[in-house]
Amino acid sequence: MAFGGGHGLAAALSAWRRLTPELIAVVTVADDGGSSGRIRREMPVLPPGDLRMALAALAGDDERSRRIAELLQHRLGGSGVLAGHPVGNLMLTGLVEMHDGDTVRALDVVAELLGACGRVLPMADVPLDLVARVESTDPDDPARIRTIRGQGAIAASPGRVREIRLSPVDPPVNPAVLEAIAAADVVSLGPGSWYTSVLPHLLVPQLRSALAAAQARVVVVLNLEPQPGETDGFSPEEHLRVLQAHLGGVALHTVIADIESVVDRHGLLSAVHECGAELVLAPVAELDGSPRHEPVRLAAALASVAGAR
Repeated sequence: MAFGGGHGLAAALSAWRRLTPELIAVVTVADDGGSSGRIRREMPVLPPGDLRMALAALAGDDERSRRIAELLQHRLGGSGVLAGHPVGNLMLTGLVEMHDGDTVRALDVVAELLGACGRVLPMADVPLDLVARVESTDPDDPARIRTIRGQGAIAASPGRVREIRLSPVDPPVNPAVLEAIAAADVVSLGPGSWYTSVLPHLLVPQLRSALAAAQARVVVVLNLEPQPGETDGFSPEEHLRVLQAHLGGVALHTVIADIESVVDRHGLLSAVHECGAELVLAPVAELDGSPRHEPVRLAAALASVAGAR
């Protein structure tokens, strides 16, 4: 089971699908930019972009499934009102309408079309807004701390995020998500945008409580480098300490970090032990040095955790 959003979740799913055919992705629903932002402003639906990306990452390996996945990801061209919309965003929106607002049913229909090796579920049943307190890095800035609303604005805002919260603070969660958490063997968090894709799951009270009560091993996959606009200058141990402050009773089992990306191994090990977890240092990055997780290498690291007893 993998929690997250965007490209980070897609990377985790690309690794997990090599290990299990019973994979469930729980996806953020706070995107307010681009196509997803336009759709959520105009329609009473969840922003579909991150959900679409997760579905595409789980598409079957046969040619038909891959072609459907390519279609879902294709962005319409031109300069009209539909320009820039991925086909999959429009398909999901239409299916939600056809199924009387049932997003989970719509996701299951697309998963079936894709021959997906798993299921995609939304983090909450209503669209969420992220609200952050961001500290400016300019010492002469008269407003050192600003309140920024919206995932896109937070990601683009210069400075350091000091606090993140959700609106609404206690959103409804689909029963299918809670049932999946209760039945899961392993739950992974990350990689991905730390404040806007990873931490939001721990801000949903029902999700956090379900994770705290579950028997699943909780695994954190650390990012390979800080993200401009969210975690500028963060070390791996700082990422982990921010996560720890949001756990609220959720026990960590393992932290996976790329062996080449960690400068201070002793510092990270201390931070991991403070969380009561074990550290797995492994080569999980792309071989060309780009800051992306390589699916086969990440799958090998996850397999060592999934097989732990």
